[in-house]
Amino acid sequence: MAVTHPGAESASVSFTDLFRNPRGVAARVATAGRLRLTLQDAPDLVLTTASVAEIAEKNLTTASRLFLALLKQKDGAKSLQAALPEVFPWTRHLDARETRAFTLELLESLSDAAELSTGDGVRRAVVSWRAIARGRAESRGRGRP
Repeated sequence: MAVTHPGAESASVSFTDLFRNPRGVAARVATAGRLRLTLQDAPDLVLTTASVAEIAEKNLTTASRLFLALLKQKDGAKSLQAALPEVFPWTRHLDARETRAFTLELLESLSDAAELSTGDGVRRAVVSWRAIARGRAESRGRGRP
């Protein structure tokens, strides 16, 4: 079994596989780093090793702190805001004040995800600001972002 890389499709096992052969599944997780556990009547789960989870948390913390530090640098906020359309193309429909607000909310949410293990704020920020951008685009007659 190949080691899973970020962004790559992870290998999967069923809950039945885990139940029947927990040691074998644990060995696959140790080899792959992560393994999708498929369930019939519930969302899939991801099994991973503690070291892989700790590395992911440290990486998120590092990235979050770097972006917050960049935000405080001269022209750092402008640079972040200028980069937003590459990551979130729909931000072109936000005005300057909204773009600043989204940038700050996104970075604060990333910080909370890293420092407090509360990751849903990032998704909420993106979803809510995307809805605002969609509304702006529709009201300007430009269609959907």
